Amino acid sequence: MTIETLVGTTLAGYTLRAKIGEGGTATVFRADHAQHGTVALKVLRDKLQQDATAVARFLREAQYGARIEHPNIVRTLDYGQSENERYYLAIEWASGDILDKYAEKSGPLPSKEVGEIMSQICGAVQAAHDVGIVHRDLKPENLVYDPATHHVKVLDFGIAADTDATPDQRLTRAGFFVGTLMYVAPEALSGELVGPAADQYSLATIAYFLLTGTLPFTGKSPRELFSQLLTQSPVALNKAKPNLAFPVAVEQVVMKGLSKQPGDRYPSVKDFADAFAAAAQTTTMPGGSGSSTDGSTGTDGEDDKSGLFGKMKGLFRRS
Repeated sequence: MTIETLVGTTLAGYTLRAKIGEGGTATVFRADHAQHGTVALKVLRDKLQQDATAVARFLREAQYGARIEHPNIVRTLDYGQSENERYYLAIEWASGDILDKYAEKSGPLPSKEVGEIMSQICGAVQAAHDVGIVHRDLKPENLVYDPATHHVKVLDFGIAADTDATPDQRLTRAGFFVGTLMYVAPEALSGELVGPAADQYSLATIAYFLLTGTLPFTGKSPRELFSQLLTQSPVALNKAKPNLAFPVAVEQVVMKGLSKQPGDRYPSVKDFADAFAAAAQTTTMPGGSGSSTDGSTGTDGEDDKSGLFGKMKGLFRRS
């Protein structure tokens, strides 16, 4: 039986109801379980079931998820190898929209709402950092947001890394970066193991995107974007779109998080989150005038789908 025909069958006590997604290494199903209720069940793809590195990475994701307990991280409920020798991972079912889709429909978002979202995400990421885990692939597609409850959940620790891992324990070859190019920190492009500051850079990029509907670099190809990340400064927040303006403090916080050198960013993700929350309450605009903090100067909120985001979203994933 192939993975495509699993819907309607039972695997390790989970009844698979529908296929809801697919990535490079696993297929995700909505499934029901007598004890856990409705879950998201990740099943390692058939071609990787005998791949030792793929299996180790899949089990590592499960183990990392089990190490972190935080209300803004999906809970790891169960993992292992089923009776028919398929590797699986059961995680909490998170209601809401993928943040990327919500931002497409509702963005650009007001500074206050972005501050609430970032506070939750940063709290989750800080919890991971506190137990030595760097996520390495933070992006809107790996976040679930429920606009009714304003609650965010962090997904997918599939390429996370343990900061205490020795070189022989690492599953990424030297010289190959992991993550998504549009959100990855410049220091990750060397292929070296990155630290918590790299997650902060990704979080600052997410904040920039939620506020503006665009991204801090304008490269139209992977090569151009790669070069810009290494050699150029990001577009200042208040220059992202001509019809948007933000309080000076908000711009300063986001751009500090986007500093090219890790040491120039905030000391921790928590510090970044606290600074953003405080900045979102300010009203001093560029030029010294006061204004609201929603980042709006008469825009109709329509996203720019013609640039990098529209053409390149979903590409450049390497692991």
